[in-house]
Amino acid sequence: MNIIDKFKDERILRIENYSSDIELIDAKNTFKIESIRAQYSYNFDWLSRPIIQYPQDMVAMQELIWAIKPDLIIETGIAHGGSLILSASMLALIDYCEAAESGKVLDPAASKRRVLGIDIDIREHNLEAIKKHPLSHKIDMLQGSSIAPEIVSQVYEIAEKHEKIIVFLDSLHTHDHVLEELEAYAPLTSFDSYCVVFDTIIEDLPPESFPDRPWDIGNNPKTAVWEYLKRLKNEGRKAYDSSPLNFEIDKVIENKLLITVAPDGFLKRI
Repeated sequence: MNIIDKFKDERILRIENYSSDIELIDAKNTFKIESIRAQYSYNFDWLSRPIIQYPQDMVAMQELIWAIKPDLIIETGIAHGGSLILSASMLALIDYCEAAESGKVLDPAASKRRVLGIDIDIREHNLEAIKKHPLSHKIDMLQGSSIAPEIVSQVYEIAEKHEKIIVFLDSLHTHDHVLEELEAYAPLTSFDSYCVVFDTIIEDLPPESFPDRPWDIGNNPKTAVWEYLKRLKNEGRKAYDSSPLNFEIDKVIENKLLITVAPDGFLKRI
């Protein structure tokens, strides 16, 4: 076994052991609760734009994008635009690396890789900042409810022009809304790609952790994920490519990160 394979095998074993490490799990849970109380996820930028995510989830997003090399990333929820910029930067890096490997001169205008962001309210100052960003040429945005039929229809029209798609769901965190998003957008996920549902962590927090919001234990993205997977198992669904639609929860990613707002939220299409 060479050194690289040995390193990878050691990593796999280490991650597997995390699930039974009681002290580590206790530390993780304590940090999870205290960091949310302290609004830790609001502290970071991606290439100058605020991104309301944990650094661990940012790392997971870049790993997935690099591994899958999509030509379309669909994101519900825009806020300050940091996540759109992260996705766009990864797509630009993939373009650059592919050009370098082929010996061609990179032509950004020739790339069909795009990020599509959807939000019911794109604040003017955020819209202006995103449009001024050097990576704005890879970003498209739709304003409206992510579950409105006219918005879903526009997303599908855009998706028709693409072959490999990742979906990130991070808008309104109520059970009903996320379930409708899953019904609308999960079928666009390409085979071996991911639909990532953020803020499933709400189910694991103390009751009334968000007293000014309409979600809580029993009504949140994780309960929506569970219901959607139940529907897939009991009723079946077709993917956009007409194949049977099946997802599994990727627990390896969750165990590796330890700190994530998306437990049970990394859904891999299988």
